[in-house]
Amino acid sequence: MRRNLAPDVNRREAWAWAMYDFANSGYTTIVITAIFNAYFVSVIAGGASWATLVWTLSLALSYALIMLTAPLLGAYADAYAAKKRLLFVTTAGCVLFTAALFFAGPGMLWLAIPLIVLSNFFYGSGENLIAAFLPELAREGSLGKVSGWGWSLGYVGGLLSLGVCLAYVSWAQARGDTAADFVPVTMLITAALFALASLPTFLILKERAQPQPHLLGKNMVQESFARLLQTVRHARHYRDLRRFLICVVFYQAGIQTVITLAAIYAQQAMHFTMQQTLGLIFVVNITAAIGAFAFGYLQDRIGHVPAIALTLLGWIVMVLMAWASEGPGLFWAAANLAGVCMGASQSAGRALVGLLSPVARRAEFFGLWGLAMKMAAIIGPVTYGMVSWLTQGDHRTAILCTGAFFVAGLLILRGVDVIRGQQAALREQA
Repeated sequence: MRRNLAPDVNRREAWAWAMYDFANSGYTTIVITAIFNAYFVSVIAGGASWATLVWTLSLALSYALIMLTAPLLGAYADAYAAKKRLLFVTTAGCVLFTAALFFAGPGMLWLAIPLIVLSNFFYGSGENLIAAFLPELAREGSLGKVSGWGWSLGYVGGLLSLGVCLAYVSWAQARGDTAADFVPVTMLITAALFALASLPTFLILKERAQPQPHLLGKNMVQESFARLLQTVRHARHYRDLRRFLICVVFYQAGIQTVITLAAIYAQQAMHFTMQQTLGLIFVVNITAAIGAFAFGYLQDRIGHVPAIALTLLGWIVMVLMAWASEGPGLFWAAANLAGVCMGASQSAGRALVGLLSPVARRAEFFGLWGLAMKMAAIIGPVTYGMVSWLTQGDHRTAILCTGAFFVAGLLILRGVDVIRGQQAALREQA
């Protein structure tokens, strides 16, 4: 393990960095993927025909806010060496607004929507910031491995949150509680686990970046925008990074659709109960952890682009399997294939951005990666929501349309030249 880390990084610090993935995965697993999304549609919105669309539009609004602020936060973090300080603020925001979802009951769309928008905004902003530490911790040839450690540990964190919530839900249902009784408590559990598990990151992880020379006559906001504009003007020098970010928009649109709507599809199309859905997602998190860890090593061996291409082919097969599923057997197989591909593609994408980014602008470029991720998180789920609404709740047609995003991503990926992209990043450093 030590040989994969930068010379001044020890195993303890690498573990502390990966623990943030462990900590924040509970939010996506419980709030976005497994429990609160289905609760929002069936209980808060009363199972209305427009409920899935409203859920996806609420998330889209939060992602739009992240798109507006991510490059600015990245530029500010680079200029003032403030990644860790900003990460603390975003973590506190996500924890507090997740806990506040406890108060969102049946019919309370006026409260649930703002809380989802704010909690997801802070989660996504923190996701960009923690990713920007990766190139400081790993050797260039081990970015995939170290990224894979984080993603795989993240799925373990999701499993812990899901396991605790599943145990509580089973106990609550056994005593006759309804979803309106036990789902709010799972929000408190999720917030508490996020806060506790993130402590090693803030206590051990170091801020190695040095403040950049400031621009005379400009305040913090003006300087951050000025640095961002410089990146945009120089974008022609990073053609491969730019092409890969476009690729990310497409294939992540498909991935974000699966993450956002997995429980809804399981309950609406496959008629799973909440316990069956939680059991399915619990197992899928295990396969996702395995996929992230194994592909972290595979991508460093075969190359980042071939590894991502392999996962996109897997995603296409998964969509076809889910669309064709009439019973639980094939759907379980499709879901676990999605788990393997999810862990692998998420880890590989983050590592490739680190490889193509110049050292002095890593937080800024990871801000652009976050921009692409959040644009994808708007396009994919909203497309699914629109298709399901226009087809009177036909979730099978909606999932089939999702496959087009993976096909487009695979075609765009073919034009990414990693060696040329690395050379462009090195020229910037020189």
